[in-house]
Amino acid sequence: MNIIGISCFYHDSAAALITNGRIISAAQEERFTRIKHDASFPFNSITYCLNSANLKLSNIDAIVFYEKPFIKFERLLETYLQKVPFGFSSFKIAIPLWTKEKLFQRQLILKHLFSIEKNSTLKDKLFFTDHHHSHAASAFYPSPFKEAAVLTMDGVGEWATTSVYIGKNNSLELKKEINFPHSLGLLYSAFTYFLGFKVNDGEYKIMGLAPYGQPKYKAIIKDYLIDIKKDGSFKLNQKFFNYSTGLTMTNNRFEKLFKANVRKEKDNLEQKHMDIAASVQSVIEDVILSLTKNIFKEYGIKNLCLAGGVALNCVANGKILKQGYFKNLWIQPAAGDAGGSLGSALAIYYEYFKKKRIINVKKDSMRNAYLGPHFDNYYIKKFLDKNDIKYKFLNEKKLISEIALSLTKGKTIGWFQDKMEFGPRALGNRSILADPRSEKMQKNLNLKIKFRESFRPFAPIVLRKKAKKWFDLKCDSPYMLLVADVHKSKKLEVKEKNFTGLRKLYLKRSVIPAVTHVDYSARIQTLEKKDNKYLYKLLQKFDELTNCPVLVNTSFNIKDEPIVCSPLDAYKCFTKTNLDILVLGNYIIDNKKVKLN
Repeated sequence: MNIIGISCFYHDSAAALITNGRIISAAQEERFTRIKHDASFPFNSITYCLNSANLKLSNIDAIVFYEKPFIKFERLLETYLQKVPFGFSSFKIAIPLWTKEKLFQRQLILKHLFSIEKNSTLKDKLFFTDHHHSHAASAFYPSPFKEAAVLTMDGVGEWATTSVYIGKNNSLELKKEINFPHSLGLLYSAFTYFLGFKVNDGEYKIMGLAPYGQPKYKAIIKDYLIDIKKDGSFKLNQKFFNYSTGLTMTNNRFEKLFKANVRKEKDNLEQKHMDIAASVQSVIEDVILSLTKNIFKEYGIKNLCLAGGVALNCVANGKILKQGYFKNLWIQPAAGDAGGSLGSALAIYYEYFKKKRIINVKKDSMRNAYLGPHFDNYYIKKFLDKNDIKYKFLNEKKLISEIALSLTKGKTIGWFQDKMEFGPRALGNRSILADPRSEKMQKNLNLKIKFRESFRPFAPIVLRKKAKKWFDLKCDSPYMLLVADVHKSKKLEVKEKNFTGLRKLYLKRSVIPAVTHVDYSARIQTLEKKDNKYLYKLLQKFDELTNCPVLVNTSFNIKDEPIVCSPLDAYKCFTKTNLDILVLGNYIIDNKKVKLN
């Protein structure tokens, strides 16, 4: 049985294919169109998924959309009616768009599918799932658990913003939920907007900025903006927000509360901004820890799965584990809306078609999130020759040795191998790699290669068998979704008396400063040989040369661009940056003489 799940029309469009319950392929539309967070119908992603299994749409048994548009429209309309006469500016923009396109998504989706392949049977194969149910399914069904509590947190789906499910074998049961307008995701997005970053894009910047500040405004947030109950449930005070019916996230009352205007993107970051970021991050953590504590006490299940955009808050994820209630934690690597495409397909397969779930208790079924397009050496050589790009070809052993040696010399590497990752993290196939021991590397990567804010931290990738000697991490973290401190033996004592704000960047805090944040934390990816043999061998070789089994691993892209997909994307990105070396399969390019239009 072949099922395709799709997510689109809002942000992070994607498609996923499962065959007899096995995840075959998945990809985000942005990687093909090169439009970051592309919300359009995922023509390219669907086509890729079909081609990956040599299928046509006529071979597909079900096509599943990740939410129910009529229920979403109901929420939108009801919210506007409650706010009359306020919100008219937003209403006159949103409602015509919905009545013209989004409300009749069944017809729109079928129209797009017919443009891929005209097949009259498609209309009988189209299904819809609830938004949060799609998220929950994406977290539970690929997990290695027979039974688990599932917590989904995001901005908003149809109505739900936070939901708790119990997963058992091939079923998911909704236990409780919190509905719009009360939302942790929207709270975080409101502060993202207030601090001058793009909503649905810059939330992770708040997480990265938080350690530079102190939670001085935490009490204000708890006193005025959010009412947190003992069980972790919460309500937001709508007097301070404008997202329900307005064109902005916050209002004048919000600005008066923090005695500051909304920061413009080009304005300097001040200590106050950092303190506000630290405050909202701390509040979010408090809520999540209260929620998870109550979930454990109420249901007594030792396994927890997470999905939804808030599940990408890896600092909070690390603290869930550290809290100690749950023995095992599994987070969907494509936790945002893109992952909803996969979840919707899995939900229909197990719950509608009642198929048996086969569980590998030792390993999840995400195939390391390597679910995207693959380009072999034959394709790469044709691309290089066609564009007259100078290169050298090395066998695996020689390539590993040369690149490892280059890394020890401070070279930065564009690393392009095998299948593209599904989700927002580059996990070693579409990555930029560098030496974590360099004091200058973090600043160099941000300003000269990624062209982004200097305060942004970088993640380490580490050999799994040596991870515990380098980080205070007691479990695997293959998807870079857990934050833990650098091991005490690797820390360096620093005196911060005269260093505040972004000046903290200049203090060396560990023997791997390029991946050590200002609070001594790191967002860790652990790697086993079976996960990625090529990259594993590179890490091994680097360890042999340096006694350091760690590398910087950041996504192969620059600011405001999606992660690269094809050799063309990789080469274009290479020519725009100050990367030293580009590795495409077994081909090495170390010059930038050719520029592609």
